[in-house]
Amino acid sequence: MYKLKEFSASVTDFRRLDKGNIRHKLDDIIMLMILGRASGCIGRAEIIEFGKHNLNKFCKMRMLRNGVPSEATLCRVDNGIDDLAMADRMQWFVEAFHGKLLKNGCDKEIICVDGKTERGTVQTNDRNSDIVSAYSYNTGITLVFEACREKSNVIKAVPQLIDKISISGKIVIGDSMSMQKDIIDTIRKKGGDFLIELKANQRSLRYCEEDRLKGHDPVYFYTVGAELGHGRIETRTYRVFDGLEIIADKEKWGGHMTIIEYEANTVRKSSGVHSSGKRLYVRSLPTDTSELGALVRIHWSIESLHWLLDCNLLQDKIKRKSARAARNLDTIQRIVHAVFFTWKGLRKKQDDKRKGMAQFMRHVAMSFTKLLNFLG
Repeated sequence: MYKLKEFSASVTDFRRLDKGNIRHKLDDIIMLMILGRASGCIGRAEIIEFGKHNLNKFCKMRMLRNGVPSEATLCRVDNGIDDLAMADRMQWFVEAFHGKLLKNGCDKEIICVDGKTERGTVQTNDRNSDIVSAYSYNTGITLVFEACREKSNVIKAVPQLIDKISISGKIVIGDSMSMQKDIIDTIRKKGGDFLIELKANQRSLRYCEEDRLKGHDPVYFYTVGAELGHGRIETRTYRVFDGLEIIADKEKWGGHMTIIEYEANTVRKSSGVHSSGKRLYVRSLPTDTSELGALVRIHWSIESLHWLLDCNLLQDKIKRKSARAARNLDTIQRIVHAVFFTWKGLRKKQDDKRKGMAQFMRHVAMSFTKLLNFLG
């Protein structure tokens, strides 16, 4: 709770404080939005009702002394706050807990990089806003994120994202969009390792590897499964190749890399239909890295983050007319997500660690007192 108040107070007020009638402090409005969304409020009208219902308790906390702001005021705040500055303050808030959440003995932190489209906001170019995030798998929270006006800017946003965080001795996992020379050079320069999926956006590298793999034997080969989950039985096969003789343009990509061929064979339990698929990955780690299969599948954890934002906080259903308001909404929601998973990570009881975000939100929505006790 103390850190949340510090975060709210650190956001620069965009209003003219020397003129006009400023009835509500900006940090009070931000705290109202955070606590309201943590309690399950979706739109601005529900946040206002939440504030009115708990106004006496807010006043005891020396907040909202002039009542609850109107919907028009909340709208002006969403569109007026500097979205870049607020995102930077969110990074400061997360870093305050990041070191505590990393488990003792964690050899390498794994950072997943991926983009998400905010479908509730349509920009002037008739496109939805894209948000690229760096998500810490070990702690379960978003470390930093960047907004993009166009899809092509996702490639430019990833190096800026990596520059904002320390990746020395860590593993960066990305999808095919991150398979760019600038991105790989940035990761190597900062002392990190990478595991990136290879698709047809790098045609010469992808198809050259496919052809050359047929004439080479894997250094390691193993199978995992069969495993039952999500209504299907899946068997996964991993083949690890030394890329010294396989990868073309070694000078372009910075030297030696390892190639992973991942093949999944699935059987739909209800219908018995068989399906299979192959994926190629490149990485800077040596071929004898342990838990290779786990590293390949860990990238999907960032998709779980996106699902939580959509399912529990209903990010895509909330309409915003401007990109700035959409990004400020995204910042508030990621702080709410970080609060729940920080609490979960700091707990020692296994029952608490197994709880999901929906359980947390149902608990704190029961009463304002339970919300304050949770944050305390």
